[in-house]
Amino acid sequence: MLEADFKYIIDTFFTLFTMVLIIFMVPGFAMLEAGLVRTKNVSAVLTINVMIYAVASLAFLLVGYELAFGGWESDTQSIWAVFMFQMAFVGKTVNIMSGGVSERVRIIPLAIFTVVMGAVIYPLVVNVTWGADILAGTMLDIDMYDLAGSTVIHSTGGWALLAAIMIMGPRKGRYVDGKIRVIPASNIPLVVLGALLLWIGWFGFNGGSVGSISSVENANSVAKTIMNTNTAGLAGAIIAGFIMYFRYKLLDITMILNGALGGLVAVTAGPDLYDMYTPILIGLIGGALVVFAVPLFDKLKLDDPVGALSVHLVNGVWGTLAVGIFVDSVSFMAQLKGVLIVAVFAFSVSFVVLYSINKISRFRAEDDAQVEGMDVNECGVEAYPEFKRAI
Repeated sequence: MLEADFKYIIDTFFTLFTMVLIIFMVPGFAMLEAGLVRTKNVSAVLTINVMIYAVASLAFLLVGYELAFGGWESDTQSIWAVFMFQMAFVGKTVNIMSGGVSERVRIIPLAIFTVVMGAVIYPLVVNVTWGADILAGTMLDIDMYDLAGSTVIHSTGGWALLAAIMIMGPRKGRYVDGKIRVIPASNIPLVVLGALLLWIGWFGFNGGSVGSISSVENANSVAKTIMNTNTAGLAGAIIAGFIMYFRYKLLDITMILNGALGGLVAVTAGPDLYDMYTPILIGLIGGALVVFAVPLFDKLKLDDPVGALSVHLVNGVWGTLAVGIFVDSVSFMAQLKGVLIVAVFAFSVSFVVLYSINKISRFRAEDDAQVEGMDVNECGVEAYPEFKRAI
């Protein structure tokens, strides 16, 4: 067998394997969100996550991939493997959004937005960052380093979520007489399972983004990327737990897990570039940002049941800027420019699309439907039919 053929086969297998790890993030998001919402909304959350994977992936297959990369070709590995890997990313932008609008979002309007995100919005962000680059040679040309998508994926989803929350408003009863009503998670074991599935999926998310494992240099890069990814998650979990105990003398497992996810988002932009110690600092800052951002968004009455804005938007921005701070070969201003351009585009376009869809079919369920539960009103299937529904 020729060496080139062997490398082609190995890299194709590597890409398919990491794609499978990323797909594990689908049940990860589903379980995390199902555990954080009330029992009367679990079936709706699960349905939304399955539909996002199906709808976004098909939209990316039919329209989005070619818009992002300009064609179907690859000399180093199977193009079908390359597509599957990129397809595994696309639904995550809407997964980030769906958790933050859960317990009051209607499924059909969200599915329509998912088509637009998978076919147009996300592919255009990819085009100007990782792909064909329609902005090349212009003042808006992005020269940002973002290995696996702290900005391209996480911030894009976060900006879309912010637009959706602004249009939809909070859940019924979340903010009463100027006070924040605490709505506790319904199933902590599911939250833990979902977060750890996401953590495992991140090894494919970041490791697979190196692009090749068929040489000693690339194999070392993949291994270091995965190690640094894990390190940032560990640091994020530890600092979130420490801050919660210092402030409240309690260890909130949901905040600890969100701290870990914040660290993972933050390191995603440059895990292949860092030494083995820098991800600790990046993860510590990322986890701390989550703890402080969650109550801040509540004070602003931006109702986010799963903390997605704090985890994905805040740390997507921080993680991208961190590359410019800690890596000498990367320009901080280039990172900042990329963050700002993607922010303006993703938020403004998402807002216009969401607003337009909302005029035709309202995203926010009526108050009575929210009280009864989205399972009954949107799915007709209750996840826990033997339980008495809580208001």
